[in-house]
Amino acid sequence: MSDKVRPFLMFEGTAEAAMNLYVSLIPGSAIGEVRRYGPGEAGTEGTIHLAHFTLAGQEVMCIDSPVHHAFTFTPSFSFFLTCESEAELRRLAVALGEGGAVMMEIGDYGFSRLFTWLSDRYGVSWQLNLE
Repeated sequence: MSDKVRPFLMFEGTAEAAMNLYVSLIPGSAIGEVRRYGPGEAGTEGTIHLAHFTLAGQEVMCIDSPVHHAFTFTPSFSFFLTCESEAELRRLAVALGEGGAVMMEIGDYGFSRLFTWLSDRYGVSWQLNLE
């Protein structure tokens, strides 16, 4: 068995855009190996067959599913990101929340000085917490 457990995100045609957005916003992030569907393969040519990227050192995998599914992401799985400043939290909340939905507005909920829970335009959920 592998010594690592990685989140695996399944998109339908937006994996590359999502991956690029996340890596551009979060320091210490990078795109690694990217394999694309080629001519005659199951997925749309040029979309993500399998990609590996890191978010602040956390390895993540993603694909563009060639099959349409009756489900998408659920908020019960989220990326939890601890921010070092209020400015950083607010910047990320604006950028990640654009085109998405806010489940918990930015505020003090007693367990944190500042916290928000949102889903981005791709349906992936994020919990942003001020340390």
